[in-house]
Amino acid sequence: MGTGTEPDGSSRSDEEWERFLRESVAGAADAPKEPSARARDVAKRLRAEPGRGPEAWRSYTPARPKRRRGWYVLGLLASLALLLVVALAPGRMVDLFAGAASPPPAVETARPTQAPPAEAAQRPTMDEPFRGSPAAGWASGAEGITVPKAGAVGWMSEAEVERALARSRDFLVASGLDAGVLRGERPEKAIALINPHQKDVQDLLETAFRNPSEKNDPLLLFSRFQPSRTHLVGDVVKTRGRLTYQEGERGALQVTADVTFVYPVTRAEAGGDDEIVRTIVRRELVLSWDDPGKVITEPGTFSIVSYKYDMTNGGCGAPTGYFTPPFGADRRADGAGTQIDPYDRSAPVGRGESSGDGCGRATRS
Repeated sequence: MGTGTEPDGSSRSDEEWERFLRESVAGAADAPKEPSARARDVAKRLRAEPGRGPEAWRSYTPARPKRRRGWYVLGLLASLALLLVVALAPGRMVDLFAGAASPPPAVETARPTQAPPAEAAQRPTMDEPFRGSPAAGWASGAEGITVPKAGAVGWMSEAEVERALARSRDFLVASGLDAGVLRGERPEKAIALINPHQKDVQDLLETAFRNPSEKNDPLLLFSRFQPSRTHLVGDVVKTRGRLTYQEGERGALQVTADVTFVYPVTRAEAGGDDEIVRTIVRRELVLSWDDPGKVITEPGTFSIVSYKYDMTNGGCGAPTGYFTPPFGADRRADGAGTQIDPYDRSAPVGRGESSGDGCGRATRS
């Protein structure tokens, strides 16, 4: 073998041969290092364990996720339960999805142009007395009566108009939503807001509760039920309507209220069949907040310019001073009476002091 000659015949220079010898002694920077005695011992023990093959030293094997069979079982049971509910009570599923798809209507700020759409025919229950009617999505109590933003009118400043609008709504609450008045009590809070010097209205109030008649009927202004005959279902009355205002005679603030009230009621006697009837009343009142320098009045009171109302499921016949909802065989089935869609607020109010065109029959309730 000559100088710089490999056994296989290849040749290397003296510098390459010296570098090879140095790296063999010192070890190349990227040469694999021999495992320690402890590492060799651990590797030997792991290879000796049954069911385990050789594993690379310092290697990482991610843990396998456990199979969560329980979730699959629960999902299967939930699916079966849902199918059972659909089979046995499909109406409840319709209610669920119909409710989710029908957002509540926006507050009413002007007269609507059409009646609300028809609802799926569903019978009201004691827990859901407004079920199956547009009123199910309406606001409750005073919240359903929209009060406009106040501005100065006639003899009143903006702040005074704001107070008058608030008191006008207070009258609607005291006359159509007060729990005691609905049970047949005298509406003292509402009466206190009426100008005591307005003779025609005071004459009506003097006789209406003592001797009701078509001309002097408390139902022209107030909602009342006879507790021995009728009970309200729950403590919620659904409402929808608005107040508007303009300048009236002699610079007065004239406020118009147009509000529909929905009262779910049932028989008062024990042992009834829980039949629920919805008495629906739409009132239109025009109130005048007069300038005390021009009209005799008392502070904080208004005069009533006009009153009208449409009523369905409130009873027909001679006035008694109370709504008398029909139950059972008394429900109108012969088609008699003027047909009224009590939820259609696009048409003007037709019944009341001047019209008196008979007893309305609801096309839906």
